[in-house]
Amino acid sequence: MSSGQKTVSVFLSLISALLVLILGLTLDWPVWMWSGAISLLLVAGTVGAVTATRVQQRAPFPPGTLPEQPSPPVERRELQVTRVPIPSQLADYDFLFSARVRWCPVDPTSSDQLINPGALAVEAVLARARQVTSGLKPFRSALVQHELNGALGVMERDREGHVQAMALDVHLTLADEDQERLDRLAAIRKDEAVWEHQRKYEQNKREYLGDDVLQSTGSAVVWWLAKNDDHVEKTVKDIGLLARLSSAANNAEVDEPFRHLVPDSAHSPGMPGPAFPGAEQADPLPDRAPLRSGPDAPEAADLFTDAFRLVGFRPGDDESALIADQLALAISARDSATAEELRRRFGGQPTAPHADGTDPSAQDDGPADQDT
Repeated sequence: MSSGQKTVSVFLSLISALLVLILGLTLDWPVWMWSGAISLLLVAGTVGAVTATRVQQRAPFPPGTLPEQPSPPVERRELQVTRVPIPSQLADYDFLFSARVRWCPVDPTSSDQLINPGALAVEAVLARARQVTSGLKPFRSALVQHELNGALGVMERDREGHVQAMALDVHLTLADEDQERLDRLAAIRKDEAVWEHQRKYEQNKREYLGDDVLQSTGSAVVWWLAKNDDHVEKTVKDIGLLARLSSAANNAEVDEPFRHLVPDSAHSPGMPGPAFPGAEQADPLPDRAPLRSGPDAPEAADLFTDAFRLVGFRPGDDESALIADQLALAISARDSATAEELRRRFGGQPTAPHADGTDPSAQDDGPADQDT
């Protein structure tokens, strides 16, 4: 009996008791008669409600009254796949895929025993994973892993429509050798980018200096003045240096208006000076006649010795030996005997003996006497 039925039973009992009371008062029944009837009606309604409640609470089928049915075995619908190679955007760099594949049949009531639903579920998950990873580079495997977790976290049917499958706990890695190669390639690309920027910077700087700043002596002076606008006098003093820089940058001679500011470009009037310090040029003067001729004419080594002594060089000094060795080296192709004599007198570098076996350093200290 429900709660509504209980309420109706109690209500009917009360109405019956009231009717008996009214009848007893109207017909002048004795008090003991109508009061006893009312009590019986109330007790009967209460007993009926309690009995109905107990009957309702009693189990409809007590234990042991029904036959026991064996429960069907629970089918495991989850498989583990480990380190399955799946392609990336770069050839020969495969991801290694690991996950738990969860699946369920599309039709639970089907009893088809001719399919392997677990294999279909794994194949469906791997196919979905390949669609995602084949368009991504393997440099960020951790980021691709999170993307796969989202893409494979929804139940979807396989291509035949037999099962629905999804993947849990997706783990995506690379082989250790591939990861090491990718790290090296990334480092090389970074170094190459830095080198390319440095090369462009140096190239732009050379073009700026060669095509703009040092295009002429005037442009070089203007550039130097802009950098030292509070040192005008210093800029004026550096005009000669700037003229030499400009001529060297353009592989040309120093401009005529600035040649007098370049000490190394001293030359005869009307003759071009050297384009930069140390530049070689031919002697513009014709060959000169010897100072003296005849038996009393001095040797070349004596003339060089006199010149050394006039400028303060003395035999035995380190500086004298260095200058003498350089001079001997310069004239050895024209006069090897004079070169050897200069080395011997001023202590230059020792030289190899002549072809006849004689030692060039065995000559006398002074000039050799000549027979008339």
